[in-house]
Amino acid sequence: MPAVPLYRLQCGVNSYDWGKVGKSSAAAKFAAATPSDGFSIQEEKPYAELWMGTHPSLPSKDLETQRSLLDLVQDNQQLLGKEIAEKYENKLPFLFKVLSIGKALSIQAHPNKKLAEQLHAKDPKNYPDDNHKPEMTIAVTPFDGLCGFRPLAEISHFLQHIPSLRKLVGEEEAKNFESTVKGKETSKDPQEAEANKKALQSAFTKLMNTDKEALGSATEELLKAASSEGASFAGEGGPSNSGQELADLVVRLNDQFPKDIGLFVQFFLNYVKLEVGEAMYLKADDIHAYLSGDIIECMASSDNVVRAGFTPKFKDVNTLTSMLTYSYAPISEQKMETRDYQYAKFNASAYSSNSSATLYNPPIPEFAVVRAAINKTGGKITFDPIEGPSIILCTKGKGKISVGPKTETVKEGYVFFVGSTAEVVVESETDAEDGEGLVFFKAFTHVGKENL
Repeated sequence: MPAVPLYRLQCGVNSYDWGKVGKSSAAAKFAAATPSDGFSIQEEKPYAELWMGTHPSLPSKDLETQRSLLDLVQDNQQLLGKEIAEKYENKLPFLFKVLSIGKALSIQAHPNKKLAEQLHAKDPKNYPDDNHKPEMTIAVTPFDGLCGFRPLAEISHFLQHIPSLRKLVGEEEAKNFESTVKGKETSKDPQEAEANKKALQSAFTKLMNTDKEALGSATEELLKAASSEGASFAGEGGPSNSGQELADLVVRLNDQFPKDIGLFVQFFLNYVKLEVGEAMYLKADDIHAYLSGDIIECMASSDNVVRAGFTPKFKDVNTLTSMLTYSYAPISEQKMETRDYQYAKFNASAYSSNSSATLYNPPIPEFAVVRAAINKTGGKITFDPIEGPSIILCTKGKGKISVGPKTETVKEGYVFFVGSTAEVVVESETDAEDGEGLVFFKAFTHVGKENL
């Protein structure tokens, strides 16, 4: 075991078309905070994702030695901890990211473990690894996205109040859906719930297989209604969203992806907004499309995506429509509950400034995340040792991080890896001016995570 298992990381950033441009991208700003191989932000270039972890597509490096983090943890099993190393084959079990979203990501889902293995074996070009990819999203700025299927009553409402949507789904499918779910939209009876899911799958699959000509005609009709009806659009919206909000969303998304099937998919999916610090968790096989904002994302270490809209990339509609869970729930059930993280202690100065350590703990073993804010110079937080690795990202302010005798400066965009069983101390050198001073996120896994 190295004397001090604390490494400052150099992390790569991906440039995708949907990323925010230039210095407006948090992913780019955070990447630029650490010296790397000639990286500098280009003002006209979109920067989408900062990756922090051992995934081979974009592995992080130790800044000092330029060795990959994957090499470091494979050469020294104790950095992960014996049990974690054995369980996850000497790799970090999670991939930590910053996403800076300038326009819609693809309508997508991530396969479960069994399907991921099948897709990778059959088509490794489009499905580059064999792992599942449950993921969690935490808003760094205000965020919006499409996540999970809406309550069935809302879908029925839209089928009745958006004629262009009903045309694409088809009268027979629409009537079958409405008759199946009517009066049973929230039924807990297993047989009725299963019938609801089958009706939802049938209607959604019909929509997703719309031909190009029909989609073009329906889009023109939808845009005309959105532009002219305003607040009365879509029958004044529905329980979750106003008519004006949905009309504006139609126009905005069509500007980004003209005549795309995603313009109609949004009436099947929840339109979710997250304020700073709010989060949601997506299981494998859950449908979603992120639309805008800067977010922290943590997921099982995978790069598998099944896409079917809002993208110029490879689309696999048949796989997507057959793999989804077809679970339906209101927006409130998409968002995660949080609580104080009990294995961290603040000093008196931090307590007096209402500093916080908030735990986001999804129901899977691979990862959890703590968001910590220290609101006063001299405020300090000490994290108890855990049997597993951590990655720490500073998103605001300045301070110091210490493991044993080793102390490093912390600034916005700095990323650190902390080995298993290390106590971590972070101290702020920034007073809060707008509510929070030093802010950082700690992604981790450890033995017994289910007992957090």
